[in-house]
Amino acid sequence: MARVAVFHNTLDFQGGADAVCLHACAALAEDHDVTLFTASKTDPVTLADRFDISLEADVVQPPGATALAAGFEALGPFVGPQLAARTTLLRLLCRRRLDSFDAVVSTANELSIPGPSVQYVHFPQFRLTRTEAAETSALNRVWTRLAGPEAPADRRTRLVANSAWTADVVERLYGIRPTVCHPPVDRIDGRPWTEREHGVLVLGRIAPDKRTLEAVEVLDRLRERGYDLTGRIVGAAPPAYREYVGRVRRAAAERPYLGVETDVSRERITDLLGRYRYGLNAKPREHFGMAVAEYVAAGMLPFAPADGGQVDVLDGDRRLLFDDLDGAVDRVASAVETDLRPFLPRDRFGSERFAAAMREHVAAILK
Repeated sequence: MARVAVFHNTLDFQGGADAVCLHACAALAEDHDVTLFTASKTDPVTLADRFDISLEADVVQPPGATALAAGFEALGPFVGPQLAARTTLLRLLCRRRLDSFDAVVSTANELSIPGPSVQYVHFPQFRLTRTEAAETSALNRVWTRLAGPEAPADRRTRLVANSAWTADVVERLYGIRPTVCHPPVDRIDGRPWTEREHGVLVLGRIAPDKRTLEAVEVLDRLRERGYDLTGRIVGAAPPAYREYVGRVRRAAAERPYLGVETDVSRERITDLLGRYRYGLNAKPREHFGMAVAEYVAAGMLPFAPADGGQVDVLDGDRRLLFDDLDGAVDRVASAVETDLRPFLPRDRFGSERFAAAMREHVAAILK
């Protein structure tokens, strides 16, 4: 048994990366003493319950961490999520304590850290001025100098990526290709296809990068074509995106066929996943696509842009992938017209697979 620190810059976005963090804590706690270091206003235990995860780890918020999280939350509408800045400052606050652990597992991307580490990359957070795959600012050079790794993989460091697409980006930036380990998504039970609602579910964080309003436009255009589809938007509404969430709420209020639910329980999410026929994601360059994977796991027909990690999730099938909003409308319309039924394996991304992989990576660096 080893002492393992899990480093996660914030849980406040309550999305797929945070689910990976909590699943990793649960998996590693079976063999090791686990301590989670984070700077969050969100209570980790409450969030773990929402994801239906048993969190058996000590949680450490270094002095000043809560104020740091509150400050980023207040600035969010103006400067964006600033993940690299969060990582840099949290690393500064807790670096001395991390030195005392046998291994560090970063579930918040790559960073410079001493000693053995597993670094799970959802998308690189440093060196972003060197890639066109992400929007960034000149400040990223500053954060890269302060906390970015020079050579993030040696025999004591393992890089892991959430998708082949993310692995490609990491390889271009660092010259090293990570091992791909898809995030955990378990099979979700639901109604038989013929008993499901004739509607579109849009699941995931409500934020500009998720293009929630573009998903609303797809539904509008389908209805204009004569398809009597309803819609429901369900997801976290982080305070950093409160202005955008307000716009989405107003759009729903103007449409009797569209509903919005925010910050709901896991039971409610699984109920909706098991009730709807169609799932839509509108974000291009999705790093993996947890919502898309949940659509598959729940026996829905999922639709997503034809780039990013969601191509992995949808096995590259062009019946489900689109290049633009016109293509999204066409794909859903074609599925309705032909009565296309779900055909992808529902248990491909199970949590036991993920847990076993994370335990193996940690065991390897401890040797």
